[in-house]
Amino acid sequence: MRLSGILSSFAIIVLLSSSVSAQGPKGVELADIDTSVAPCTDFFEYANGAWRKANPIPPSMVRWSRRWAAGELSKDRLHEILEQAAAKRDLPAGSPERLIGDFYAAGMDEARINALGAEPIKPWLADIDKMKSPADVQAMIRRFHDVGIGVPFTLYGTSDNHEPNNVIAHIFAAGLGLPDRDYYVKPEARFAEAREKYLAHVATLFGLTGVNAADAKTAAETVMRFETALATHSLDNVALRDPKATDHKTSFADLRKMTPAFDWAAYFSAANIGRADVNVAEPAFLAEVNRQLEKTPVAEWKTYLKWHLLRVAADALSEPFQRADFEFNQKYLGGAKEMKPRWKRSVEMTDNMLGEALGKIYTDKYFPPAAKARMQEMVKNLLWAMGDDIQSIDWMGPETKKRAMEKLSTFNPKIGYPDTWKDYSSIKIDRASYWNNIVGGARFAVADNRSEIGKPVDRGRWGMTPPTSNAYYNPSLNEIVFPAGILQAPAFDMAVTDAVNYGAIGVVIGHEISHGFDDQGAQYDAQGRLKNWWTDEDLKRFQERTACVAAQFEGYFIEPGIHHNGKLVLGESIGDLAGAKIALLAYQHSREGKGPEPTIDGFTPEQQFFIAWGQFRGDAIRPETQRLMVQSDPHPTGKYRVIGPLSNMPEFWKAFGCPDTAAMVREKEKRCSVW
Repeated sequence: MRLSGILSSFAIIVLLSSSVSAQGPKGVELADIDTSVAPCTDFFEYANGAWRKANPIPPSMVRWSRRWAAGELSKDRLHEILEQAAAKRDLPAGSPERLIGDFYAAGMDEARINALGAEPIKPWLADIDKMKSPADVQAMIRRFHDVGIGVPFTLYGTSDNHEPNNVIAHIFAAGLGLPDRDYYVKPEARFAEAREKYLAHVATLFGLTGVNAADAKTAAETVMRFETALATHSLDNVALRDPKATDHKTSFADLRKMTPAFDWAAYFSAANIGRADVNVAEPAFLAEVNRQLEKTPVAEWKTYLKWHLLRVAADALSEPFQRADFEFNQKYLGGAKEMKPRWKRSVEMTDNMLGEALGKIYTDKYFPPAAKARMQEMVKNLLWAMGDDIQSIDWMGPETKKRAMEKLSTFNPKIGYPDTWKDYSSIKIDRASYWNNIVGGARFAVADNRSEIGKPVDRGRWGMTPPTSNAYYNPSLNEIVFPAGILQAPAFDMAVTDAVNYGAIGVVIGHEISHGFDDQGAQYDAQGRLKNWWTDEDLKRFQERTACVAAQFEGYFIEPGIHHNGKLVLGESIGDLAGAKIALLAYQHSREGKGPEPTIDGFTPEQQFFIAWGQFRGDAIRPETQRLMVQSDPHPTGKYRVIGPLSNMPEFWKAFGCPDTAAMVREKEKRCSVW
């Protein structure tokens, strides 16, 4: 996963342990394998098909696998931590345990939340109703931004593309309620249906605030018209993947000229941001915002702003609001069959708002030093393998290789948790108002981010909370980050063979490293600057190789008529292909001087390696979520994350004895290799 600037628990999972059992290390999960399918025919079905058949997606989930079950297990653990914190009523004010306990307890007070209905947001709605002028609209936009409601644009402090040691303000397009701009402008039936469902959803939420049906319908039409205008002037998801397309460093004076209708002086003063250079990701979008400020009546701005307040607040309000939010966003768009239980949603929100306070307790309890040490060794081996790969490839010249090795040498791995924890003690949290607590947490996060603007970058900061079951690469800081939440089975287990760990978390590590050299990351140099470091000939060869990967994934269909967008998933697909290759190389390197690991349950170490990847990535995904992913997610679906890279790898074919005619062996002229 790439980070550019921001998801009924069942688990038959081997828990993280600090030592190997007396019987020796374990291999792959035998019960997960569908032996009725040949590995050379469909490795996705072979590696994890039996598990998916025996473990249907739980009603509240949209994806399911051992990995997703592990993520839910982490929430069970957080649940226990939070229940214990909430039960204590004598903790010091402002202490991390008091903050998370009170926040969680307020979220669990269903009776109070339901009794309040829409009351928590009525002061906001009343203030929106009082707006009379464009200046009032802008004052409300500033107020929204103070608590993280990014409409119609958002401003966030992050590294300067050209001076990455400095933090500057970046202005991004925002303010849409549908998943992305294509939902507003594309004529296909599934997008037209989504627009109709969205209109009904907007009207439903307005109706829950007491607006009559006719006025709610009119409000929904206003929202759709307003958001369609914004969407029409937005970049699509493929265009947004090109860093150069969103690189528009601008002086404060030119920003004011770009959008003369917006009072940037008042905005920056209220936000306590210095009037220095900013990056405007989408100038055409900001020009449309300017036009809306000049032309759109205040009454329509009121409707638009009310809608986005409702959209953000819905799950923190009474049950009818929660239900309406679920019916559209989770059920219709995602395919979930029922809402997650209240406790789980409260756990997720506590992690979202107070993640490092909660994460400190989580990692103290569930992430032992031995696990961190083993991960550090694996990362070291993967970095070595990437370097060996760079040096050995025949399509890159010595000048570019030298610069690639310089970049590799500056990689900064982060494992488990931050060295310095955030201090949340300034946030006012009590058990009386869940919504106010969320606002307080969001206000802290915004102010915390704004405080970084105009300063040297703090490389100790993390973009994910420690319990998160994910990982990321940040190109401007050239860092790879692995939170403790992902470092458990099936990704990482102290009790399994090195082959299994390298096949699972090892490929993830390799994936994140290779993001520094994918179609996006390759545009950033060793210092994290958006700057070309390739010779013309090497860049041409690189682009030819990445085009092969894009073409491969363009041919992967989730259902008739709907296939992956190869250019959208290109970076992640390069990451999987390179990750598998260098993880295998790193594994082999790790065994030097130790001898080969044993064959276990009939599987050689190399077979264990590949099966581990298939079992880690073996997601069952609801059809609705697959459609959503194909449209807007840069990650391919789990099936093709397994099949795609392995079908290009001679090492895989050799491990399973696949003939040239096998389905898992790509035709020679179509085989892809980047790193």
